[in-house]
Amino acid sequence: MMRMPIWRQKYYDFFSKYYDRFVALHSADPGGSLRAYLADQTGLSEGDRVLDICTGTGSLLLQLKEKAASCGLVVGIDFSKGMLSAAGEKTVAWPNIYLVRADAGHLPFRNAAFDAVTCTHAFYELKGPIQDACLKEISRTLKPSRPFLMMEHEVPSRRLIRYLFYIRMYSMGTGRALQILKHEKKLLLIYFRSVLKMRTPTGNSKIWICKNR
Repeated sequence: MMRMPIWRQKYYDFFSKYYDRFVALHSADPGGSLRAYLADQTGLSEGDRVLDICTGTGSLLLQLKEKAASCGLVVGIDFSKGMLSAAGEKTVAWPNIYLVRADAGHLPFRNAAFDAVTCTHAFYELKGPIQDACLKEISRTLKPSRPFLMMEHEVPSRRLIRYLFYIRMYSMGTGRALQILKHEKKLLLIYFRSVLKMRTPTGNSKIWICKNR
């Protein structure tokens, strides 16, 4: 089983201090409305269980909590202590939000445990083999016909922002992420039966909605 190297964990521990501002810059969404938009697409109902992969600073968790309500269960996983610490500060008041330190390619949950799985602005940063393992684990932990929603940046149109986008991808050794930008659907269809692409209101991000059976 492949796990994230220690140096990447330390990178994200440090990056947690700047993560929210970086995502807002790339997505042109300083108010975080895109995460609320994503939560609206999950189809969650009161009492449902939802998992947020690579939850980072937990910015999506409160929107997911609104859909699952107080009797539902919201779980955020990340491998970075720094990211989970920042997420804990945002979610400490909500007892039905749980944070778990785990690798995206090895989820510590039973089969068909969740009514929805989400991942925002993080999947491209996973190494190639971990991307594949992560998708397999997501498919395993989803209930039949329930969705996996992945929101990612479009390649930025503004030159400076695009340059920063490429620099970050290559600096993390994730050149494969740039290679699959044109073949995302093909990759997702290996693990899911149905794959649909949506453009977000800002046009700077996209959402892939995937179902397995």
